[in-house]
Amino acid sequence: MWRHPSENFSVSNIRYFSRHKGEVNCCAFSPDCQILLTCCDDGRLYLWNAKSAKHLATVSGHSGPVKSCVFSSDGQLFASASHDRTVRIWSRSSTKCTQILTAHSGSVETVSFSPDGQWLVSGGWDNRALIWRVQSGEMLEDLRGHTAAVQSSAFSSDSRCVATGSWDRTVRVWKLHEEKEAVTLQGHLGNVACVCFSVSGMLASGSWDGTVRVWLPMRHTCLFILGGFERVWVRSLAFSRDGLVLASTAEGDMVRIWDVTTGVCLKRLQGHKDSAYGCVFTPDGKLLTSGSEQLDVDEDEENSAEERSERWRNLHTEQDGKDDGLQLE
Repeated sequence: MWRHPSENFSVSNIRYFSRHKGEVNCCAFSPDCQILLTCCDDGRLYLWNAKSAKHLATVSGHSGPVKSCVFSSDGQLFASASHDRTVRIWSRSSTKCTQILTAHSGSVETVSFSPDGQWLVSGGWDNRALIWRVQSGEMLEDLRGHTAAVQSSAFSSDSRCVATGSWDRTVRVWKLHEEKEAVTLQGHLGNVACVCFSVSGMLASGSWDGTVRVWLPMRHTCLFILGGFERVWVRSLAFSRDGLVLASTAEGDMVRIWDVTTGVCLKRLQGHKDSAYGCVFTPDGKLLTSGSEQLDVDEDEENSAEERSERWRNLHTEQDGKDDGLQLE
């Protein structure tokens, strides 16, 4: 019987990325898997060699906590969103800021590049999602409809749609450059903290209500409700490259791997000493990294070149027992 490679994920070969001076809010791999980008409540972004965990650069410019970070699809740029109400676009090669985007009137909680590299979406406390042209920094669309802060965003794989998750407990899916009303997905009982698309067009959303919902967004259909047995804040989601499995992090020290064709939890990965905040697959699908709020360091760890904060999940032959975390709508 065929088994997805993620069933073989386990916590092994843990590496620590350790210069953060606050909670790690987001992490992102470059498309070539060579660089890991992290952002932090200390107002900085950090670039790391993904294989050796060597610190490459610290990027400063924001005047408040950095809430979200992302690489462009060609890996030449990265973007960041901050509590200082700005979005910044940076050059990967020089680490210099190339654009400062300033139309938000409150903290900016989320930023995402479109896969085709032309557009950027940002969202924040002003209840708005803004679409920007990457090359010029021009704001093209002001997407309004949410009645509370926009905390999460994601583009579809064809760059034609963008999804936003809000503290108003809804997910909205917008078709770019069309004046059609957004698709509104309802059902969560708490703030929607994270959203992501699969390559096949499925949409996942995670909420403070402790559940992950998997949708066919254009059909307004919820396929699965994952979790929900514990009232914990779902903080981050990531689809695998093939779109067949979904990783989720929530309050607590565990990362869960879900089969989105069945709703079954394939793996539970435990390794953080406190809450896991963010997770992302490498573009080649072989690794999963997650970040936490862990700041304390043991004496032995302090003497090591590989310390705190993000943790690698390597492919390994060890297998855990499966959980069935499925609730049907």
